[in-house]
Amino acid sequence: MTAGPETSTVRIVPLPGKTVGHIGLGAMGRPIAQNFVASGQSTVVFDADPISQERFLDDHAGIRGAASLADFADCDVVVLVLPTSDIVDAVVLSDEGLLTHLRPGSTIIDMGSSIPTRTQALAEVAAAKGISVVDAPVSGGVARARQAALAVMVGGDAAAVDSVVPLLRATGSDIIHVGPVGSGHAAKALNNLMAANNVLIAAEALLVGRKFGIDPATLLGVLNASSGRNQATETKFEKFVLSRSFDSGFAARLMRKDIGIALDLAHDQEISPLLGEAVGRLWNAAVDELDPAADQTDVVRYLEELHHVSLGDPAGH
Repeated sequence: MTAGPETSTVRIVPLPGKTVGHIGLGAMGRPIAQNFVASGQSTVVFDADPISQERFLDDHAGIRGAASLADFADCDVVVLVLPTSDIVDAVVLSDEGLLTHLRPGSTIIDMGSSIPTRTQALAEVAAAKGISVVDAPVSGGVARARQAALAVMVGGDAAAVDSVVPLLRATGSDIIHVGPVGSGHAAKALNNLMAANNVLIAAEALLVGRKFGIDPATLLGVLNASSGRNQATETKFEKFVLSRSFDSGFAARLMRKDIGIALDLAHDQEISPLLGEAVGRLWNAAVDELDPAADQTDVVRYLEELHHVSLGDPAGH
């Protein structure tokens, strides 16, 4: 019997010969960094929480940890996965920030959900030092991050974007160049405004159905087989709401931040988004009542209490 030819998988390093810095090892930052490491990319990591950083280093032999931002001086690209523009500015623009240490020709990629106008302002300051800024926020949540299957919305100069697309492909299945710098963050905020609306409108429909006597799982099946389906009905309600786990991995307070960014963006464009404003008011009211660590799907619990009906109780009470 003759053995068949051996096959092997050759790992293609996204940015061969270059070093990538990664700052932020939270819920999304950790799996994104894992994807870079798994691709074979030379990576240096840092997190403000020393325990999170040490845990990542323990799980990934051979990866360097940074003691301070000065340790990113030799990086060609630095990826930020941070929760707010304030934190991004502190990391990049402070007296000992990244712009103090990075070489001209390097690139900063902001993969968090930052304010578009502040991203544009940061890019101007960085450009004066010969450093490019690309905004590349993501959608898909922790589950898709772990699968390296995120949607990545990219803003920036075409040449800068092209230079980092191979790295983004290590963590994303859909890489979309939206437009100039800040456009990715604008698209992300608008997407999350719609995502929040999807959660709220689906919850209200299911609560009305429950009150009428329709089993929530049955009505959810109807919605997902019909024109009323959306991403929330297809991926969130069965797994995180009807199961009562409420652990999608994205905080309600962070969704509130993104809704606010989208509404501010609308106002800057002299548009008064009537439905968007209603979503913002309801989401704000829910977050004000919920625990600070509440998941985005916990907003459904707020609606259940508001309307005195439960999607989890067989009796609906």
